[in-house]
Amino acid sequence: MPRLTIGEWWVDATANELGRGGETVRLEPKAMEVLMVLAGRAGQAFARDALLAAVWPDVVVGDEALTQSIIKLRRALGDDPRAPTYIETISKRGYRLIAPVGGSGMSPAPPRPRWRATWWVVGTALALSAAGAYLLGTLSSAPAPAPVPVPDAFVPAGRGAVLTVSVLPFKTLGEDPSQARLAGGITSDLMTDLSRLPGLRIITVSAPPAGDDPSRAGRFLVSGSVQRETASLRINVRLTDARTNEQLWSQRFERRVGDLFAIQNEISRNLIEQLPARISDAERRRVAKRYTNSLEAYEYFLRGQAQLLVRQEGEYVEARAWYAKAIELDPKFARAYAGLAMAYVMDRRRITATQSEAVTSRALELAETARQIDPDIPEVHWVLGFVHARSRRHDQAIRALQRAIALNPSYADAYALLGGIYTYIGQPEKTVPLLRTALRLNPEGGYLYYLLLGRAYLFVDDFEQARINLQEALSRNAGDIESRLYLAAALVAQGNLGAAEWEAEEIRAQDTGFSTRTWLDTYPLTSARLRDRLLALVAKIGL
Repeated sequence: MPRLTIGEWWVDATANELGRGGETVRLEPKAMEVLMVLAGRAGQAFARDALLAAVWPDVVVGDEALTQSIIKLRRALGDDPRAPTYIETISKRGYRLIAPVGGSGMSPAPPRPRWRATWWVVGTALALSAAGAYLLGTLSSAPAPAPVPVPDAFVPAGRGAVLTVSVLPFKTLGEDPSQARLAGGITSDLMTDLSRLPGLRIITVSAPPAGDDPSRAGRFLVSGSVQRETASLRINVRLTDARTNEQLWSQRFERRVGDLFAIQNEISRNLIEQLPARISDAERRRVAKRYTNSLEAYEYFLRGQAQLLVRQEGEYVEARAWYAKAIELDPKFARAYAGLAMAYVMDRRRITATQSEAVTSRALELAETARQIDPDIPEVHWVLGFVHARSRRHDQAIRALQRAIALNPSYADAYALLGGIYTYIGQPEKTVPLLRTALRLNPEGGYLYYLLLGRAYLFVDDFEQARINLQEALSRNAGDIESRLYLAAALVAQGNLGAAEWEAEEIRAQDTGFSTRTWLDTYPLTSARLRDRLLALVAKIGL
């Protein structure tokens, strides 16, 4: 088979190697995947979203992952971004491979980009994934340990077995972004409605499970589609038994767009009636409670959520503007206040050191306002916990997250963030079971879950599990310095100094002046014992 060539380089994608003459360069797997996707359509521009969807399918990662892969490719190819001969940056769009490509072995062109962050992941994508590597991580993919049951404290007494349900992202007809936002909002709200019921656990998945592995989703699957035509709205909903693939119930709802909230209440009520769970009248009334009576405010809120998920400079400013419009129309819209708090606290790149305290104070004020308006929304308490953790007020953060879990025992992100905080305060042994519970509720947790679990394993002296999980985090987001730093520490602890030094070089390539001690100055790790241990490990490789 002829060897693939790109410009003057030959490429061995299987071995992740480039070469020319007597020179051979190794690439990280994700960087090679990016190169192969670009080579599949040499000369054509790829949007960043298309590349992210092709190389990191069904995983929400920061845009920094793609940026770092491009940087690594240019460094390996000897390409100058100011006068490129291999990879050209298309302003505000993406990248294009401009070098000639020959031979074979190119990967097929990626699928058309799709809406990368569906709204049922508002918990994870809204804050955890958007937060960069600041707070979270997840379980290893190879091989995953057996699931740990949900802690007894979160299983309702006297109600028998807890039912598990997965709500699949509702589909849309056409590519209108407003329809995608609406479908995502309906999916997210339905998940939130069902999660309020003590007899149910919501398992987060993005697609139906494979026929031979139904255990990765709930016992019951809810799916549907949304179509909006000017003033009319058509929603189809189905309930399926995941074990038998039998359709248990389906219904079509056709109303005016202005009746959206009434339709959502009806969908939730009908689903509850179909599920074999004992639900009290008080619980049914609580499910029927809407977050706002203003459809226009709700649409502004969804726009804010969409901007928050982009995770790029400038998008947080736009997100704040949309949330502010929602609040202007409905001053009692608690979720809009919570979203606005996140839009402030997440915009770290635009915040100077002198502004940080004022911005965090503003975010806390907004989150508290949301709590005062409606203390029964789990998401509001999650945001409070996140803001407190950013400010190292870990006791307040723990209380807020415990309240979020009490309101929604299916809140995977709350278990995960709570686990992360226990590591920060020097109790990593509490982190592992919390993260495994989070994974059971959200089997598709992103790289941040892997980071968190790997970090905890490092501090409980399970270095092999630490390595596995941290490598998995980096396979999903190669540009994350925090994952790489902890991986270097785990490798040092295993005595593998050569591999650890390679990780240190990768960190210096991303940040030439990196210092672990300086980095820790703004990091929420308050345990002096764990801080000193990390410093001692990475000192052996000059970090």
